[in-house]
This record gives sequence, structure tokens and C-alpha cells, in this order.
Amino acid sequence: MIRNIIFDWSGTLVDDLPAVWQATNYVFKQAGVAELSLDQFRAAFCLPFKNFYSCYVPQISLPQLEQWFHTHFREVQHLARELPHAREFLSFCRERGLRTFLLSTIHREHFAAQSALTGFDRFLDHPYIEVWDKRTRILEILRKHELTPGETLFVGDMQHDIETARHGGIFSCAVLTGYNRLDQLRASEPDLIVEHLGELREVLERNEFELKPRGASHPVQLDGWPVATVGALIFNAAGQVLMIRTQKWSQRWGIPGGKIKLGESAVHALRREVKEETNLEIDDIRFVLVQDCIHSKEFYRDAHFV
Repeated sequence: MIRNIIFDWSGTLVDDLPAVWQATNYVFKQAGVAELSLDQFRAAFCLPFKNFYSCYVPQISLPQLEQWFHTHFREVQHLARELPHAREFLSFCRERGLRTFLLSTIHREHFAAQSALTGFDRFLDHPYIEVWDKRTRILEILRKHELTPGETLFVGDMQHDIETARHGGIFSCAVLTGYNRLDQLRASEPDLIVEHLGELREVLERNEFELKPRGASHPVQLDGWPVATVGALIFNAAGQVLMIRTQKWSQRWGIPGGKIKLGESAVHALRREVKEETNLEIDDIRFVLVQDCIHSKEFYRDAHFV
């Protein structure tokens, strides 16, 4: 039974990706190196971050890199926002009596600023910050706080988080709200992949806080029945079609939509999902077709959608 949860910060509780990306490009500009697009940055960025910088600017000292980065990050840190479902999940941990920890590379100054904005530090019993390589601290944390590995879950958005959990012999959960893409996270073989912390809460409640190691028969990976969904092919006055990309669909282009909730009509679900994903109000809704989506490799977990 899960009794302890260790969180990553960036990309797990707080969305600071735009600020980090801009600060990184500022570093590259100062070093005379070509800037990266957001997709390029997400594909290349890794932890420990010194490995990332050594690939692009090996000639620049780490102290100089940090000085450039933090100077510009202070200017763009206002872009950081709490992630959807994070506050509710932290409150859920408090209500259920789970012990909470933070293991993050975040700079002390930036952690203080973002904590002042979100108040998330109040939900974290033991924060460990400015940890460049989390693998070097995980065993110490487990020993110091007498955490049983089989009762401890590390939640993060990067391959390094999954590797850290494996190094500590604890459960790992990858969330699709941060830096690494689905294909990268899958390659790290976490015990569980969820779209966001709201889904993790559902998984824990449904399974009474029991998790199984990757490879074991796990009820959260495929439900027993097909899932009813809706999708909207939205046209504007010029005849153009709205397409979106999401992490849960491997960044492939698709149409907005999602699952129908119990007791909800398909039309109401369509309006709700489109509003949530695009902030659009739609009208003139017409039925087009029904199709199956079975065991799609592009989706982040095994599923059968109708």
C-alpha cells in the first residue's frame, strides 16, 4: 500500500517549461549558439542538466552558465503556473495522511518564489531542492525517513525521475504534464504512466492505494469495457479545421474531445471537452460517424475507445 509520495517539482506540480526554455535560449544566445525550438528543447533536455549543456556549450563554464540562466529566469519566472490537478492532489495526500516529499533540481530562490505564488510548500513535509542528480540522494531519503520501498512512490515528468525511483527500489509514476515526451517516458519503463495527477488520484483510489511493479498484471492499464468518447471536427468560416496536439497521444495531431462521464449526454460531453481543451463554445453540432480505436500505440496507455 502506498503511504509515501515523493514529488518532482517542475513539470509535475508547476509548469515552468516556458520560462526554463526561454532562459536556456538566453544562455545559448550569450554563448553564440543557435537557439532551440520548444519541441527541440523538450527532445534534448535531460538531467543532470550539466550533461545537456555539455552537448551544446561545452566551452562555457558551469558557473557562467548558471549566472546567465538564473539572471534571465528571474525575468521570465512570471510565466510559471501551477499545473491543473496539482493542488487537488496535494490536498488529497493531506486528507489521506500520506507522507509527502519533494526531490527537485530547482534553485532555492526560484523555489521560494514559486512557493509564494502557489503555496504548494505547505503540502510538502520534507523538501529536498537543488539536487542536481537525484539518484545520489534517494537512498539517503529512504533511510533517513525510514520509508519502506514498497510503500513509496516517486512521481515525475522526466526519465531521470524514473531512473531515480528504480535506483531507490521504489515505485515510479510518469506524468505527461512536463518536459519529457511520451516516447521518452515509455523508454524508461515506469511502473505507471498517467496523463496528470488527477488520473493518479483516480488510480490510487480505485486500487485502494495498491500498485504493482511494471510487468505485473495491473488493472489500471486496461479497463474491462470500451470507453465511450466524443470528438469534434471544428470548422471556421474559412473552412479550416482545428487540430490540436497532446502528450497523451504522442504529440500527434488530432481533434479535441475526450471521455463521456457517467450520466452525461454525448452532446454535453462534447461541449465540455471542447471548452476544457480549447476554451471554445461550439454550436451547429452534427453527427458524423462512430469508430473504434483499439490498442492504439500512440495513446499513452492500453485502451479501447468508441
